[in-house]
Amino acid sequence: MNKMLKLAAFALLIFCTPPRVRAQEPARESKPPDAKSGDAKSADAKPAEAPKEESSVTDHSIRIGGQTIPYKATASTTLLKDDKGEPTASLFSMAYTRSDVKDLSQRPLAFLYNGGPGSSSIWLHMGAFGPRRVVTAEAAATPPPPYRLVDNSDSLLDKADLVFIDPIGTGFSRAVGKAENKQFWGVDEDAKSLAQFITTYVSRNNRWNSPKFLIGESYGTFRSAVLGNLLQSRNGVYLNGIVLISNVLDLNTLLFNDGDDMPYIYYVPSYAAAAWYQKLLKDRPDDLNAFLADARRFATTDYAAALMKGSKLTDSEKAEVAKKLSRFTGLSEDYLVKADLRVTLPQFRAELQRSHGLITGRYDARYSGPLYDLLAERADRDPQSDAVTGAFTAAFNSYVREDLKFGQDKTYATSADGAGRDWNWKREGRGGFNVGSPNAEADLIQALIQNPHLQVEVENGLYDLATPFLATEYTMEHLGLPANLQSHIHLQYYDAGHMMYLHEEDLAKLKANVAAFIDSAAKP
Repeated sequence: MNKMLKLAAFALLIFCTPPRVRAQEPARESKPPDAKSGDAKSADAKPAEAPKEESSVTDHSIRIGGQTIPYKATASTTLLKDDKGEPTASLFSMAYTRSDVKDLSQRPLAFLYNGGPGSSSIWLHMGAFGPRRVVTAEAAATPPPPYRLVDNSDSLLDKADLVFIDPIGTGFSRAVGKAENKQFWGVDEDAKSLAQFITTYVSRNNRWNSPKFLIGESYGTFRSAVLGNLLQSRNGVYLNGIVLISNVLDLNTLLFNDGDDMPYIYYVPSYAAAAWYQKLLKDRPDDLNAFLADARRFATTDYAAALMKGSKLTDSEKAEVAKKLSRFTGLSEDYLVKADLRVTLPQFRAELQRSHGLITGRYDARYSGPLYDLLAERADRDPQSDAVTGAFTAAFNSYVREDLKFGQDKTYATSADGAGRDWNWKREGRGGFNVGSPNAEADLIQALIQNPHLQVEVENGLYDLATPFLATEYTMEHLGLPANLQSHIHLQYYDAGHMMYLHEEDLAKLKANVAAFIDSAAKP
């Protein structure tokens, strides 16, 4: 499979947020009939109505950390415009602002979004940091409705005002006028649209002097690197901090391209965590973290050296490495030898629990689901996504209409149909032999160099098989930054998956870590 096909498969299968909930795109205005066509009604045709911004503001309060916080919730659309001042898109956002703050310059402001590419922000909104969250079952399928929606005592609203953003094509956000959604579906195109929204928001709400943060998950981390660099270098919007949740800046670390052994190395510790959790190791150790430290060492030494030998690796050497690899992954030595020591993620997820008739979750290896075809080589779906999507979708659709009083006659797109397939991965000013796999490392490097006070925190789920933590560690340790800037990157770990906030203990830990990060980075 060539690289372009790999990228297409990646966009559709590897990097999407929980599975697509197809939503009907709002109807487009049809082109007025041409009078020359002979249509008798064309003379009376009216021009399409100009798009308008909409807003609903409601008052609420919540108790967090022993204090009652009054806040305003603003669900609204903001028109994005081209260089001629013509509207091109209507972007939907949900802002939560503390209403008893007098000096906004002292109040941090965070912009939050999920990934995909092509996902709305409901996962971070209704699962992690919003003032209300949906309750889901622990590492199992959440029962059908009615779902429980509760006040979120782990919301970040006590530390910062929060603006959840739905990129174009998701949520209630859509292209308007002559524009089309796909014009905003690309690395640089997406970042430009969000940068315009953010600069518009801070201007309209007098927040230029507030400490500012970007918080993104999955592709949202890739977006944050590009967007953060763009905001600082082109818009003069300097940031205090960037929070990367389930990070990937180099897509090549996830692709298993032919001839590239690095992804196999990155995945060994994550495979080990999955096998440990599912109790499929022959001599399962009690200490997970010590076991993962051993897995890191093995992956980057003996295993890496064996893969580097390629066809020169002898049968006896392969058998010895397979024995060690089996100890960490729970896969049989025979299977590993037949796989030439190289097991892709879809293969691992199908094989790990095959004897129990189960597949293993990709976003979170703590989740399992039926393996319908017991002879299948690869897992064809994600049981973690199956377990929570219905709850998040129903909860948000009820909440936005009942509590925020917005969107009664609109269809909310949990994900943008076609965005992953049609995403433009080519970067502006990067062509020829420098195209390669999409990579946002240079954007993060530039953001840190231009703003030497910028702080970055990276949240890693140990059971996350979508964005493995060793790949993130490698990325962050190979940015080539001077020591003083390298110290601005902080890594945190959780006993959960990609969406670590689905584990309530880790939701509280995530809140505490991000809150402490905001407090520290917002200091003068």
